[in-house]
Amino acid sequence: MLQVQFIRQNKELVLERLALKHFSEPGLVEEIITLDDRRKKLTLEYDETQAKVNAASKEIGKLMASGDKAAAEARKQDVANYKQALGPIDESLRSTEQLLQDTLVKLPNLPGPQVPAGKTPEDNVEVCGGGSKPSLYEGAVPHWDLAKTYDLIDFELGNKITGSGFPVYKNRGARLQRALISYFLDYNTANGYTEVTPPYMVNEASAYGTGQLPDKEGQMYHVTADNFYLIPTAEVPVTNIYRDEILKEAELPVKMTAYTPCFRREAGSYGKDVRGLNRLHQFEKVELVQLVRPDQSYAVLEEMVAHVEQLIISLGLPYRILNLCGGDMSFTSAQTYDFEVYSAAQDKWLEVSSVSNFESYQTNRMKIRYKDENGKNQLLHSLNGSSLALPRILACLLENNQTKEGILLPEVLHRYFGSDRISNG
Repeated sequence: MLQVQFIRQNKELVLERLALKHFSEPGLVEEIITLDDRRKKLTLEYDETQAKVNAASKEIGKLMASGDKAAAEARKQDVANYKQALGPIDESLRSTEQLLQDTLVKLPNLPGPQVPAGKTPEDNVEVCGGGSKPSLYEGAVPHWDLAKTYDLIDFELGNKITGSGFPVYKNRGARLQRALISYFLDYNTANGYTEVTPPYMVNEASAYGTGQLPDKEGQMYHVTADNFYLIPTAEVPVTNIYRDEILKEAELPVKMTAYTPCFRREAGSYGKDVRGLNRLHQFEKVELVQLVRPDQSYAVLEEMVAHVEQLIISLGLPYRILNLCGGDMSFTSAQTYDFEVYSAAQDKWLEVSSVSNFESYQTNRMKIRYKDENGKNQLLHSLNGSSLALPRILACLLENNQTKEGILLPEVLHRYFGSDRISNG
């Protein structure tokens, strides 16, 4: 969340950047300032009343020592009155602080300086791209047909076991999933990321820390008996590893990578490109997370984009990178680059990764800090990115590399998969 002091000192800038994100409740900014004024006033009133209690208590001791019991009794009554007054003040202060906190979390993160104007995906700016769209042979088919032909994925069986959006990977389909996960993790760790395996469920505090609560509760699966949430991305548990921690500068940057399944309800997405692997309720993903000094976060964002780009290039897939406009960004992001790969049989671009800088929006919620050169605690910046989400990568690998003799696999996967192709021969 944003810091109150920043909002107070930069009110017009905050309103300007919220407008770029097409935020519908700009009046919350003034409401936050008003609540903070009230909080300050109540804090002063509480402190002044407490000071009167302390001063009168000391005076009672002196009066008792001097033998002036009548005056001491009068001051005792004053102390009782002051303490009685403290109760309502404290109650008002606590309720005001809670209301201020509840209002602060309703404000999205502010778009960074490089975020383009726009409201819809059509307004996103293509930064660059690479690779060539393949020319498929006559009779080429989409990945859901290839999955059936080569017995790789059973969508109907997943529907029987759980429901739509929960496919069962079989035989060489399961092996290809495992090969991709191993390759992605090896690629990331070779580039300085520490591998972690986090829990696949998180508590309310963790979901709040990365901004899934209270903004995206409807998108998560909720285990109501224990009040846990199935993770929508490894970003949530991995970033929370450092919640309430103060790091030393020598420990920075923190670079982590994790493979996890991801669970998303995808409420409201029915009928929107849901065929095959295009949109699932459970899918596998390898994630990147970094915690860095604030003055380095945008340089690190570009480094992470280049890291993911090279990974996609190594798979031989045609791709493009989009700088998301203000209106198409997530609630918590300050800047996001989306990666899309071309699905030849479907003749469409499919998103396979988002790389985002959250600045201090998440770390302020989680109180992830570091001690600067002056020994002062400062908020870190957090970043994350998909490296990569598997379903659409798998779909494009199958579609783009299909031949009459089988499906050819990129060279980087040969040793992980144990073969250079998938065929029925």
